Amino acid sequence: MFIATLRGIYKYSELPEEYVKFADFHAALKKKKIKEDDEIAVLNIVGTNSYHVLFLESYNSLDEIKEELKEAGAKINYTTLKILEGHI
Repeated sequence: MFIATLRGIYKYSELPEEYVKFADFHAALKKKKIKEDDEIAVLNIVGTNSYHVLFLESYNSLDEIKEELKEAGAKINYTTLKILEGHI
């Protein structure tokens, strides 16, 4: 199982260019229309060149995030979990 670590939390309008394609792809999969002020957490999947994007307003609990990552074959690290706890 891979470990997911936080790279940053951004507003979509401030998202670094290297993460935009991941946010756009994830939004398309979820059929989500992105707003400029959407708060987005970008997680690096350690050991890969991949990122997992979380549209933070879409979650009601950390358990939902953990389950989504589990389905993707990843586990969130403790520090990232604690940081996200303040945003959910």
